[in-house]
Amino acid sequence: MSAAASFRRETPAGVVEGGCAPAFMPVAEEFVRNFTARGEVGASLALTLEGRIMVDLWGGLADPASKRPWQRDTVSIVFSCTKGATALCAHVLSARGKLDIDAPVCALWPEFARHGKDGATTRMMLDHSVAVPVLREKLKPGAFYDWDYMTGRLADETPFWQPGTRNGYHALTFGFTVGEMVRRAAGTSLGSFFQEAIARPLGIDFWIGLPEAEEPRVAPMIVYRAGADEQVTPFLSAALNERGSVPNLMVFNSDGFRERGANSRAGHAAEIGAANGITNGRGLAGLYAPLANGGKLDGVSLVDADTLARMGEVSMATHLDATLMLPTRFALGFMKSMDNRKNAADSSSVILGASAFGHVGAGGSIGFADPACAMSFGYSMNRMGPGIVLNARGQSLVDAAYRCLGYRSNQSGVWAR
Repeated sequence: MSAAASFRRETPAGVVEGGCAPAFMPVAEEFVRNFTARGEVGASLALTLEGRIMVDLWGGLADPASKRPWQRDTVSIVFSCTKGATALCAHVLSARGKLDIDAPVCALWPEFARHGKDGATTRMMLDHSVAVPVLREKLKPGAFYDWDYMTGRLADETPFWQPGTRNGYHALTFGFTVGEMVRRAAGTSLGSFFQEAIARPLGIDFWIGLPEAEEPRVAPMIVYRAGADEQVTPFLSAALNERGSVPNLMVFNSDGFRERGANSRAGHAAEIGAANGITNGRGLAGLYAPLANGGKLDGVSLVDADTLARMGEVSMATHLDATLMLPTRFALGFMKSMDNRKNAADSSSVILGASAFGHVGAGGSIGFADPACAMSFGYSMNRMGPGIVLNARGQSLVDAAYRCLGYRSNQSGVWAR
């Protein structure tokens, strides 16, 4: 159900159109400002309140090379926003009694117990504390397109710390650790389960493993290139200078997926549960809409109240993430508000409401639910921006949404009324 009124605005980057409820017009204006003042090329944005669509906008260019416009059904890769979809699969299975997230992983995946990982749990996989954030030995070409190869390598990997004792962002491995638990518990692949249990029942245009017939709708990603004067963060310094470190392996032992695979047919067709989900703002907001409304919406029930409450609680927080090298806060498969604005070394942040949980994607996409105000939110784009977490384009939209709901300030590190 939609409460949005027709919206259309011409910008130098192209037409912005769709619908926006009058109460959320400041959100639409910020979306337009992204095109006129912040370098947006093509993007989509959606927001629901109590399950009703309040904002549904898209605009700009899907492909600057061909001048193809971003249309209502344009989709793009949303990188780590995929983690939220993968995590939700695990929680749905948990709510159905098919997956105990606190049981040892080896009960379903015996091989994972190797090299001191016998005490690892799915909870640790979800909150990035399971201690296999990267792989030490060089990956073969096309590694992320070979599920059995990746799960086999992860089962045989020695943990970087005792599982559960600290956390470090599992940028790409998350999709294969949590994803393998989903596969074993569901008896079908991650992408298939996501379609059958979540995407189709909700009627959302969201894929982990894109069918070839959908390929013409995909907007290619424009990779962000850092300028020579850009700040060298602790993460970047370690990645460039500390051979064998977790940041170094994350950047240089990833088979160039973000640079090459993200715009390839093979990269879209694979099931990479940490990084290759393909959707748009509407799909992201639609994914989280039930989670903003008690776990069910329009006759579709995903999780029970207890599971939903557990999903949004902080499970791991640290002043020094072993991968990202900055403070992070994670729920079970989801990011929580992370305020690093006063961190001189790296101010990368994502500022949400205290009850909100979701995930950002490389370059600035984001999807989340905030049960306290029954809001879900989704933003996707094709021009990647700076920062490890969210950049000014996405945060400006989030900020406008909270202000429209009467929230007063985010100076505490979360949006507060």
